[in-house]
Amino acid sequence: MIQATTNRALTNRASTKPQIITPAETLVVLPALNEADHIETCIRSLMQPQSWMAGCRVVVADGGSTDGTQEIVQNIAQEFPNVVLVDNPQRLQSAGVNTAVARCSEPSHKILVRCDVHAIYPAGYVQTLVDELHLLGAASVVTAMDATGHAGFQKAAAWIVDTRLGSGGSAHRGGRKAQFVDHGHHAAFDLGWFRHVGGYDPTISHNEDAEYDLRLARAGGTIWLTDRTRIKYLMRPTLRGLWQQYWNYGKGRANTLTKHRIVPRLRQILPIANTLLLAASLVTILVTPLALIWPALYATVLIATSLVAATSLRSAEGLWAGPALGVIHLAWALGFMQRVIEGFGVIRRQRLLAG
Repeated sequence: MIQATTNRALTNRASTKPQIITPAETLVVLPALNEADHIETCIRSLMQPQSWMAGCRVVVADGGSTDGTQEIVQNIAQEFPNVVLVDNPQRLQSAGVNTAVARCSEPSHKILVRCDVHAIYPAGYVQTLVDELHLLGAASVVTAMDATGHAGFQKAAAWIVDTRLGSGGSAHRGGRKAQFVDHGHHAAFDLGWFRHVGGYDPTISHNEDAEYDLRLARAGGTIWLTDRTRIKYLMRPTLRGLWQQYWNYGKGRANTLTKHRIVPRLRQILPIANTLLLAASLVTILVTPLALIWPALYATVLIATSLVAATSLRSAEGLWAGPALGVIHLAWALGFMQRVIEGFGVIRRQRLLAG
């Protein structure tokens, strides 16, 4: 059924002439917080071709940066007058996008394009998304991501995150197939649909995109993963940064599953099960040497990952891939479990107060 629908969409896309969508109908939003190292590169990549992008409104929703991000944006705005800086007092990305839509959208705006500062965009990115959204009549268009890194740990982390071991087989992680999906890296939204489902949940700090996609699908909206453009996503440069990122991802996913009372998928269950088995092994290691079996197997996987990465990258930098994979698995699982435990605690306190 899904494949048949995808095939029809591809046929319609190939046979339909792109509608003429003016830049004035497009609102581009970048939520940001302390992104001085990335914000200028990101905006400059987005502004190509300038002949089309000059007519778009590009809004940076800043959550109170203290590293010079705001000053950089203000300087860029002198070169690109369509770039606007607004305050996001709630600081979260989800709230920033909502704030930008509420404060900066005009009646002429029909499409919202969300961009992330840690990404590098190909020329014509926004215009391609606008055409794709109209051709297919989807409620949302998402894009594939190619992780990238400059050197060392960052490069190895980029290699592993786009594999099935690192991403669990998510269609938008390095994928190249155009299809309808239930979730992907957020790109373009039909503003009517965005407002219809209430925008992002502004209380969610991470995983707000998947939570939005869930509500959108339940409301009858479709999500298209395009193959006409893709982005490069810059990985965190340190183990600590990657750990914090995936810890937050795990907590965010738990928030979504708890809010909507849905069961985790297999690719989400596996890292949790692995973490629990490792913890159980540590507890029972003094009782039986058999407790070493699972940690040894997992260590073998991480070592093999490092060796394969080093071979594929033709560099010793690839040896960081194993540690990066371990961080991705463990940080995500521990963040998820922490949030679930906190949620049970809140429910228990509410019941005690009610009783």
